[in-house]
Amino acid sequence: MRVLPSERLLSHVPEGAPPPEGHGELPPVIRRTEVVAFALTGLLLISVVAALYVAKAFFLPVVMAFVVGTMLSPAANLLERYRVPRPVAAVLIVAAVAAAAAFIIGLFSSPLMEWSTHLPEFAARLKDKLQVFDRLLPFWQQLQGLFGGSGALSNFEVPKFDWVQPTIQFLSPTFTEFLLFFATLVLFIASWRDLRRTLIMIFGDHRARLRTLRILNEIEVHLGNYLLTVTAINIGVGLATGVVCAIAQMPRPAGLGALAATLNFIPIIGPIATFAILCVVGIIALPSLGAALIAPLAFCGIAFLEGHFITPTIIGRRLALNALAVFLGIAFWTWLWGPMGAFLSSPLLIVGLILKEHLLPGDSPQLPPD
Repeated sequence: MRVLPSERLLSHVPEGAPPPEGHGELPPVIRRTEVVAFALTGLLLISVVAALYVAKAFFLPVVMAFVVGTMLSPAANLLERYRVPRPVAAVLIVAAVAAAAAFIIGLFSSPLMEWSTHLPEFAARLKDKLQVFDRLLPFWQQLQGLFGGSGALSNFEVPKFDWVQPTIQFLSPTFTEFLLFFATLVLFIASWRDLRRTLIMIFGDHRARLRTLRILNEIEVHLGNYLLTVTAINIGVGLATGVVCAIAQMPRPAGLGALAATLNFIPIIGPIATFAILCVVGIIALPSLGAALIAPLAFCGIAFLEGHFITPTIIGRRLALNALAVFLGIAFWTWLWGPMGAFLSSPLLIVGLILKEHLLPGDSPQLPPD
């Protein structure tokens, strides 16, 4: 690294002494060791992200099991108070969660399977319903002509359904990932107390052990509260969506409500997918375009109230999650691990905030006021 003559002269000035005459207020100098430290940290982060991306089939089920297991640990503690052995409690909790998930998936999987067998018929009906947009085609052709386009578009084309199977394959994990997730989840809940004790006893200092215990306790409590709160909110969203769909005379309102509640566990992406599904189902099933848009627009109102008032009021005040951090976390983990990564983004952000609060010194220097 090249050193300027002025920096070479200032290197002999003792720390805390005023600068030589003629120099005045000097900018801070970045040392070579700091640049090397930043570079090594950046390379480490890149290596970790690359490993998580390449080995997604292993890390995603394991991390998902750790996060969900930490959320469900308070339930296992409650069963232990009633003299239920920890391994038995783990099996009962995982079985109950799997049964509830299977019931919810069954509510909307049967109509989805039924509708998927009639995709060509639905495509024809969808094309008939969207003929109202044919009036916009002459105007579109004139715009194409003004900007040098060919204007060869003669009628409205319905998009093909070639994306259905790749989308299902992308959203559905493999059987091996399911098996790894459930096995890790049961073993994690059953052995969580031993793991806590091991993590605490790694440190020899009493203060470090006490700090580790506080960190683990806060992570367990906050993640458990997050799961209960988000589940209750999403159940409310699903019930409200089902009622709206029933009023709008949409087919299978219970299944659509269950689908909305399930997709709402994935922030931002889930509500958008629910809105698109309600639009398609409404256009296909209802006689007019206006009637088809009643349920999607009502769901937009429900999602707006939930996303901007209910959830920030309950979760935001408890955990103080920054909106920009939540959005960037969702974007990063969705890119890295898909929809399951979007589900894990908020819990991992909560864990990061707890670690930051306990590991970084509280008496760090503050910025001067503006």
